[in-house]
Amino acid sequence: MQQRNIGTRSVSAIGLGGMPMSIEGRPDAERSIATIHAALEAGVTLIDTADAYQRDPGEVGHNEQLIAQALREYGADTSHVLVATKGGHLRPGDGSWTLNGRPEYLKEAAKASARRLGVEAIGLYQFHRPDPEVAYGDSVGAIRDLLDEGVIEMAGISNANVAQIDEANEILGGRLVSVQNQFSPAFNSSLAELTHCAELGIAFLPWSPLGGISRAGSIGTDHGIFQKVADARGVSPQQIALAWELSLAPVVMPIPGASRPASIRDSVLAAELTLTDEEREILAAAL
Repeated sequence: MQQRNIGTRSVSAIGLGGMPMSIEGRPDAERSIATIHAALEAGVTLIDTADAYQRDPGEVGHNEQLIAQALREYGADTSHVLVATKGGHLRPGDGSWTLNGRPEYLKEAAKASARRLGVEAIGLYQFHRPDPEVAYGDSVGAIRDLLDEGVIEMAGISNANVAQIDEANEILGGRLVSVQNQFSPAFNSSLAELTHCAELGIAFLPWSPLGGISRAGSIGTDHGIFQKVADARGVSPQQIALAWELSLAPVVMPIPGASRPASIRDSVLAAELTLTDEEREILAAAL
């Protein structure tokens, strides 16, 4: 599969988002592990998770533990796989989301994530979402400390605007390697952040790159031009959407969520698609 860079690591251009395997409507553990294994077999070397990916109370880190189990049971070397996790966004287990960007909390959350993942240092740790109750610089300062202490190997941020990207990069001493924002044909208001990351050489990881769990299957209906291009190519509209995102900049690495082996197998094929200039123009014009 096509490779792209996050900091010093070369990873697959298409990653796997783990959230659908742990929240409402999740499959059983057997199918989830089969999905992760299918991703690895297809060449995926970037897996995204977060301590908040859970469904029920008392299961913080459900998705982290699931991924750790799948990697242990894979039966082949997985040392080249980059697992990216996040902290600072909480899910009490009632379907709601809360925030905690306090430095002391983030430091403990990162260490807890490392234990669940079974690693001495987390490959990529990202501040999940700004907390309006805490100065952004203070939260990112905790990520810097984790980096300096060796608790994490690389640092990123999520759900950030351009100003926050610059602030985080300055606090981290130029060591910000990734920004994970929502971006898809249905939600492209983060184009400014994507462009800024491309200028800085920082990886941009679109979350919900197919429009989200409830909309991924209808992307061809919601955006007819993607279906039209897909039909002409003989591929799925999901592949066209991911290929379009990859074509926007060499720093873009979509992380589509999946809960079935077939879904991730289809998604990774997008990394081998090269859209023509005409296709890119008609897709962009329709958004």
